[in-house]
Amino acid sequence: MSSPKLKVAIVGLGRMGSRHALHFHHLTPRAELVAVCSPNPSELAWATESLQGIRTYLDYDHMLREETDLQAVVVSSSTTVHAEHAIKAIQLGLHVLCEKPLSTSIETSQSVLIAYHHSLEKHPNQKVLCGFSRRFDPSYRDAYQKLQLGLIGRPSVFRSQTCDKLDPTGFSIEYAQSSGGIFVDYSIHDIDLALWFFGENSVLKSVSAVGISAISPEIERYNDRDNALGIVEFYGGKIAQLFCSRMTAAGQEDTTEITGTRGKLAINTQPQTNLLQIHDSTGIRREVAPHYYARFRDAFIAEANEFTTCCLDNTKMPFPLESAVKALEIALALQESMLTGKKIDFDQNGHRVASGDRLTAKL
Repeated sequence: MSSPKLKVAIVGLGRMGSRHALHFHHLTPRAELVAVCSPNPSELAWATESLQGIRTYLDYDHMLREETDLQAVVVSSSTTVHAEHAIKAIQLGLHVLCEKPLSTSIETSQSVLIAYHHSLEKHPNQKVLCGFSRRFDPSYRDAYQKLQLGLIGRPSVFRSQTCDKLDPTGFSIEYAQSSGGIFVDYSIHDIDLALWFFGENSVLKSVSAVGISAISPEIERYNDRDNALGIVEFYGGKIAQLFCSRMTAAGQEDTTEITGTRGKLAINTQPQTNLLQIHDSTGIRREVAPHYYARFRDAFIAEANEFTTCCLDNTKMPFPLESAVKALEIALALQESMLTGKKIDFDQNGHRVASGDRLTAKL
C-alpha cells in the first residue's frame, strides 16, 4: 500500500511558478500536483502540455472551490497578490508555501501573519512558509551548522550580495513597477540570511542606504535604482553590509561572508557553475551560473520536499513566518533610506524612532 501524498495546487505560472510546478510534479515524491491556476491562457497551455494529468483553472477562487481534496497551495503569482492568495488558502485551513516577499507592504504582510495565527486555532497542524530558498542551499546550511558549533566564535559582521546578470530584454526594469524596489526584490534574501546567522531575535538598530542608476536610468521613474548598497545595524554589536545589482556581466554572483570573533565563513565568493576550468587562448577561466535559478535549483527542490514533509508529518517548519515580515521591514527601510538619503533609527524594542527623537535615542 502506497503512502498518502500531499495534494498540491500552484497559483501563478510565470518564471518561478512554472519551476515550482515542475518540482512538485516530478521531483517531490511525497507530493501530488493536482491543479494549477493562471489568468494567462498561454501559461495554462504550457501546463497542459508539460504537467500530465493536472487540472487547469483561469480563476483562483474557482480552483479553491472545485479542488475539494486540496491540502496545500504554492503561491507564486504576482507579488502584488501574494498576500491575497495566501490568506484565502490559509482561511480554508490549507498549508501554504508563498514566494517571497509576502507583500511589498508591512501592514499587508502582517495581515498574512494574523490570518495564520487565527487559523491555527482551528487547524493547529497547518503550515505556512515563505520561500527564502537560500536557507535550503547545502552550502549555506553547512555554514550555519559550523557557526552553531562555534567554529568562528560570535558572528559580528555579515556581508552579502545578490547580483543578477544584466537582462537585455528590459524585463527586470518593467518588473520594478511592482517588485517593491531593489532591496525588497533582491536584498531581502540577504536580509533573511542575516537574521538566520545573527539570530531571528536580533533587534534592528539602524539602516542606511545609497543607490545609483549606472546602466538603466529609466528605472528611476519607478523610484528604484539598478545598484545599491545598504548598512543594517543590530543591537548587541552586529552589522550587515548588503550589495545588490541588476547589471553583472559574467552571470549570477550571490556571495556571503560571516565574520565572527574567531574566524570567518565565506559562501560562493568565487562563483562557478561546477568544478570545470576552461583553458584556451584567452587564458584560464570558469563559467558562472547565468541566473538565480541556475545557482539555487537544488535549494528550490529541497524546499518543495521539506515543505511537503512538514505538512504530512506535522514537523516543525524550518523558520518562523514572522521572520519574513521582519525581513520585509528592513528591506523597505533600506529602500526608503536610499531614496531619501536619510539614516533611519530604531529603539531597543525595534520600533522606528521619529526624526526628532533620534538624538535622545543615540544618547
